[in-house]
Amino acid sequence: MDLDLAQLRALDATVRAGTLEAAARALHVTPSAVSQRLRALEVATGRVLLVRSKPVQVTESGQAVLRLARQVELLAADAARELSGGTERGPALPIAVNADSMATWVLAALAPLAGEHAFDLHREDQEHTSELLRSGVVMAAITAEAAPVPGCTVTGLGAMRYRPMATAAFAARWFPEGATPAALDRAPVVVFDRRDDLQHGYLRERAPDADPPLHFVPASADYAAAVALGFGWGMVPDLQRPPGLVELDPGGVVDVVLHWQQWKLHSATLERVRAAVVAAARERLDQSAVRRRG
Repeated sequence: MDLDLAQLRALDATVRAGTLEAAARALHVTPSAVSQRLRALEVATGRVLLVRSKPVQVTESGQAVLRLARQVELLAADAARELSGGTERGPALPIAVNADSMATWVLAALAPLAGEHAFDLHREDQEHTSELLRSGVVMAAITAEAAPVPGCTVTGLGAMRYRPMATAAFAARWFPEGATPAALDRAPVVVFDRRDDLQHGYLRERAPDADPPLHFVPASADYAAAVALGFGWGMVPDLQRPPGLVELDPGGVVDVVLHWQQWKLHSATLERVRAAVVAAARERLDQSAVRRRG
């Protein structure tokens, strides 16, 4: 394949912006020019890369070319920064991060680099961030998946520790005899969203037949606040534990082991980001859980 850099940039810009018109504004060209570049790229690859919906949808073949486009753009930006002595601003970096990490430690880790790079953070459950990495939407991800995504490297970060928590008043009302199967079947539960399996995983271990009422609160800080307000019990991370909560079941601790996966490229930019994230993780996350699993 003879692929043109301008064509690859048109694909990347269209996927980021969602429409050809928005991509044209970002690239300072006409929508017709973007369309022509995309058409030429599809001819060169012999594949349909985009579904021209609003927003555009990337086909499976398009995901492979999108990964290439973003890898080329990253390496070109690295070269430009090197040639400029570091004065050239780096590229926007799309990274997938689970909500609890974003709310507790990741933003502080990335803040020192924010003057040099624009971060495009995608919030997703740690069990699903690797899907964004596979599709080429992001360059790196914090994920619970230890096996490397094809074309990526993996670095262990540590574990976020979760405990079944509730207010003292809630525990007294719903769990007077402790976290028994009967109590777990009745007591309301706070769940982050419909992809969050932490609470249900705990229930499968302690009360497999339980079918309690559920409150969905899809924001990390608001989730902890809902538990603290007595909506229900929930698996609250130690890093985010509000004052006044009590532990319902000392044996119900869950360690979610996290990993950093990124494209397997010799990129100074990606390496700086990885180093910052790993350093922060080793300061804030539990490392003993990783060693026990290693």
